Amino acid sequence: MWKIRLLSCLFYALFSFAAQAQSMSKDCVILLHGLARTDASFAVMELALEAQGYRVLRPGYPSTKLPVDQLSQSVVPKSFAACGDAPTHVVTHSMGGILLRTWLRDHPQPSLRRVVMLGPPNQGSEVVDRFGTWWVFDQVNGPAGAELGTGPDSLPKALPPVEFELGVIAGRRSLNPLFSRVIPGQDDGKVSVRNTYVSGMKAHLTLPVTHTYMMNHPVVIAQVHSFLKHGRFDSSLRWGQSLRQILHSPCRADGSCAKGDQNDGAGNGAP
Repeated sequence: MWKIRLLSCLFYALFSFAAQAQSMSKDCVILLHGLARTDASFAVMELALEAQGYRVLRPGYPSTKLPVDQLSQSVVPKSFAACGDAPTHVVTHSMGGILLRTWLRDHPQPSLRRVVMLGPPNQGSEVVDRFGTWWVFDQVNGPAGAELGTGPDSLPKALPPVEFELGVIAGRRSLNPLFSRVIPGQDDGKVSVRNTYVSGMKAHLTLPVTHTYMMNHPVVIAQVHSFLKHGRFDSSLRWGQSLRQILHSPCRADGSCAKGDQNDGAGNGAP
């Protein structure tokens, strides 16, 4: 019960701060959800980032209806176009990171600054290797899900190293013991920690969170903000600190902001 009350208070506070911060920053953040999820999965993250002054886009896409390439074409270019020429960051969950990498492979974006991927199957998932041919798996995950295996011909293995400033957050807690049995090493119930790594990334962090709900965890949200702002994760952050950081609004009630509080150069690579 206390967790429900805490999340309710957090949601209310974030909504209030986000309303104050709408005109703070010109930096834009795109939130790309994962497989078999909707844009609603990023609602709390959206409010938290808006409270810090970012303009946030939370597009949806039919993740289980089309292959990855078609999905990436349907959502990524429109999202960057909506951000215009503003410095643009991207936060992805799970397959959302593969959509982004697929699009950027052939379409570099000059406006792109920093990216944080949450639980990305950058080297695929053994869950797809084991269950990808099952009828029920296809019904739940569609054609895109079948592309995310770990074999040499899988889509993740065919993508090049990243050439943008990337931080990856992996989870090491599982809600699915069946899936975890086929995944070697630490995992989040869908993706192993080792398969979240990708050549070219700048930073990697493993946290005690699950794949499905990691984007709503206060420490994850605080770490996302840390990387977007500073280009690094803060390994010292804990639950209490994270909540205080999320709930801190650099805006005053009249919508104005103290000098130096507008993201401290989040979009220009400042440390």
